[in-house]
Amino acid sequence: MPAKPASEALKRFTVLDLTRVRAGPTCVRQLADWGANVIKIELPEAMESGNGLGGARHGPDFLNLHRNKRAMTLNLKESKGVDLLKRLVKKADVIVENYRPEVKQRLGIDYDILSKENPALVYASISGFGQDGPYAKRPGFDQIAQGMGGVMSITGLPGQGPVRAGIPIADLCAGLFAAQGIMIALLEREVSGKGQWIDTSLLQAQLFMLDFQAARWLVDGDVPQQAGNNHPTSIPTGVFKTKDGYINLGVAGQVIWKRFCDLVGREDLRDHPDYSDAEARSKNRDALNEEIGSFIKTETSSYWVELLNKNGVPSGPIYSIDQAFEDPQVKHLEMAKKVKGHARGDINLVGQPVRLSRTPSGMSLPPPDYGEHTNEILDELGLSDAEIKELRESNII
Repeated sequence: MPAKPASEALKRFTVLDLTRVRAGPTCVRQLADWGANVIKIELPEAMESGNGLGGARHGPDFLNLHRNKRAMTLNLKESKGVDLLKRLVKKADVIVENYRPEVKQRLGIDYDILSKENPALVYASISGFGQDGPYAKRPGFDQIAQGMGGVMSITGLPGQGPVRAGIPIADLCAGLFAAQGIMIALLEREVSGKGQWIDTSLLQAQLFMLDFQAARWLVDGDVPQQAGNNHPTSIPTGVFKTKDGYINLGVAGQVIWKRFCDLVGREDLRDHPDYSDAEARSKNRDALNEEIGSFIKTETSSYWVELLNKNGVPSGPIYSIDQAFEDPQVKHLEMAKKVKGHARGDINLVGQPVRLSRTPSGMSLPPPDYGEHTNEILDELGLSDAEIKELRESNII
């Protein structure tokens, strides 16, 4: 175990991490940040084909994904490497992989095989499109899932054409849902004593994240369209230009609409038949936005944000990312967390967005280098120095 786990919450669990790129590492990061003993298993460095998606090992993306993990190298293309993985599995609680479905069968490390080594094993798989079905063998990629999952059709300005979300939302959500599935399986294991196989995919995650937009189609047969910065159903909610920048304004519901109009001295808008209820405001959205924009632009962003929020009308500034991390509330929430001891020195990474009062998460280990903890992990497994030396000489580790 790491000398100091990132949290007390999950420190009793050992997780074997066979993942790469983003969705899988996102899943495992959730477990590592809450104290799980994560062992990141990679091919020996000489067998790697260079930097994969996510960039260099000491780049910001990799660092943010792989903190709080230890790393070892293991050649799973050789039978001795698979045998060693099976020894690790016997003492593990969870294994996470995001190979294409057929790869794990080819390597001989699928759930059916590894669960025989440890019937209590929770085995998590993340793929592009699912473990079976007509697209199971297709390679998965976040932007492909965004397109197939519908989000690109509702992102961007009306008539603009498809627009991807500014973050890899399919990857990230698939990882988060896989972590949730693992926790559910671990809780169920406390009753049954048995592990199980869980799987999710980028496509499933993206469809789930459509949320109310998907429900509009499934329930009412309404196909949502691009609405730009306007909220599709809550009006007026959107982006408005101020004297020195832009703000978001969220006038949701009839009570807040009336409050907003009274606050800015525009009772004429409140009582106007074109804007008097939600249906009218939706029908006349563009004209209403022009009316609001005409007076919002006369004052600064800070003026409006302070005035509106003070009087119960939701509003907020629109930040660049550097400005977001300088916001006093963001600093108070400690969303930038320092990790010490990395080759690049002390670095700040994105913290967990959930607080636990007794067992908070933390940053106990910097992201590992290739095979940094191989000897340490194998020693914990009970291998002798001579056995470790032989494995290294035969390119198994």
